[in-house]
Amino acid sequence: MTDLKGEPLVILLVEDNEDHATLVMRSMQEQRVANVIYHVDDGQKALDYLFHENEYKDVTTSPLPDIILLDLRLPRVDGIEVLKVIKQTKNLKRIPIIVLTSSDAESDIAQSYDCRANSYVVKPLDFTIFRQLMNDLGFYWLAWNEKPYISE
Repeated sequence: MTDLKGEPLVILLVEDNEDHATLVMRSMQEQRVANVIYHVDDGQKALDYLFHENEYKDVTTSPLPDIILLDLRLPRVDGIEVLKVIKQTKNLKRIPIIVLTSSDAESDIAQSYDCRANSYVVKPLDFTIFRQLMNDLGFYWLAWNEKPYISE
């Protein structure tokens, strides 16, 4: 799937659980939801990617994403801190962020929205439902939703 201008859609998946990451990537690829999915497995790597630091210095191989799927429980820098940094950074704050986590704790939901998450989704345990969720998320956020202008 591409956006209305025919440009490839870019997703940054921030997920430390390799099984969950594989499910997300496989589900989206099967549904043709994204043209490009970049995966990082901790919060510091997510920030490095977004700020083009360390191994992600090359903007051609680490482009700014159209959307971020962010787990909360991450090593090194947790998801809430990543969310705060992104939403406080001028050239990143408009990137839609979907918190995609296994936590249904009211405090996590409230804190995520307080930090300006665009959506909060609890990962379903059933694989079939999970695949449908990825399909629905993709079509809404990447096809129907208007992307904000984001400058490098």
